[in-house]
Amino acid sequence: MTATQSTRMPVLYLSHGAPPLADDPIWPGQLAAWSAELPKPTAVLMISAHWEDAPIALGATESVPLVYDFGGFPRHYYQVRYPAPGAPELAAQVRALLSGRGTAVRDVPGRGLDHGAYVPLVEMYPNADVPVLQMSLPTLDPRGLFEVGRALAPLRDAGVLIVGSGFFTHNLRALTDDGSVHPVMAEFDDWGNRALASGDIDALLDFEHKAPAAQLAHPRSEHFAPLFVTLGAGETDMATQRTVIDDFWHGLSKRSVQFG
Repeated sequence: MTATQSTRMPVLYLSHGAPPLADDPIWPGQLAAWSAELPKPTAVLMISAHWEDAPIALGATESVPLVYDFGGFPRHYYQVRYPAPGAPELAAQVRALLSGRGTAVRDVPGRGLDHGAYVPLVEMYPNADVPVLQMSLPTLDPRGLFEVGRALAPLRDAGVLIVGSGFFTHNLRALTDDGSVHPVMAEFDDWGNRALASGDIDALLDFEHKAPAAQLAHPRSEHFAPLFVTLGAGETDMATQRTVIDDFWHGLSKRSVQFG
């Protein structure tokens, strides 16, 4: 099904994984199955944990080289290409919505998609036939990001898929080779699942004080931060949200959710 102007798209928060996600025996299929269930978007607006810039910055609106923002991986991970079309019309819509609320927006036309954007998109839209625009995280303040999401919510009615791309737990010291999960990661994941299920947005926005061992699950919160944009854009659909992926990868929570 192709999205039209009357199609209200859902909003996603997904755990995106490192470049080797492509070689995982399970994860690529989970992402592909998820996208197959969605209406095909007119465009994707991607907010990745790997681009922090203030004021809000918009990436390239034409196809430019990817940003390989990682080091120490085998050569083939630096040879991945994802020539998705740019989304200049979406960029204009984002500028209008945010500037209408007094939020400054600037353009970074040479900035390509980073791995928080293209790694999941390669699995979800492998033909690279959906226009993509990446937007920076202007802050890590949960309430500020929630308001950004609220401002962007009307894009859903134009067929735009808003995606917050992070990792539900992200402490690289908790990575495991045997698939075991540290109790702290499991406890935080359970808390987050219950907060989402109960629609407790206030608790999620105050996770640093409300969640168990928040500083251990997220020594720095950039991978949880895209969730707050998703919550703002999807707040009217809290009652119909669903968890799409809820397992772990090398000890980190892959929890990924859909609103609407």
